[in-house]
Amino acid sequence: MADIHRGGCVCGSVRYHVTGQPQRVSMCSCSWCKKRTGSAFGISAYFEQNHVFFECGNLKAYELQSDAGRWIKSEFCGNCGTVLSWTLEFLPGLRGIAGGSFDAPTFWCKPQRYVFTRSKPDWLDVPEGMMTCEGMPVSQND
Repeated sequence: MADIHRGGCVCGSVRYHVTGQPQRVSMCSCSWCKKRTGSAFGISAYFEQNHVFFECGNLKAYELQSDAGRWIKSEFCGNCGTVLSWTLEFLPGLRGIAGGSFDAPTFWCKPQRYVFTRSKPDWLDVPEGMMTCEGMPVSQND
């Protein structure tokens, strides 16, 4: 049986579950990730789109251009505003899930890469051996 990981928004009205393991897990310090989290970086777990299921709640969507000039469509709770999910022009077929929205402590994803390190805070040390990109990677394989 596939792994099932559950999560939701701050107010609890939107609930989701994902199956399996993420295809990639990234830390990011682009301007959108910093603003959507209110922090120095975001943690994103990317699953195949057909492995993400929203069970209840009112999701609203917003589309914007990323720091790399590509579209991002984010989905957030229509009640409390928690950003839960997004799709990226850069990663077709995958859906990003906000790493902090999983029901803790049942599922924490270890980041594999850190993107937009050019805008990370100076006090943040990147773990040795983690793949880094100063901006958006050139290809999906980066």
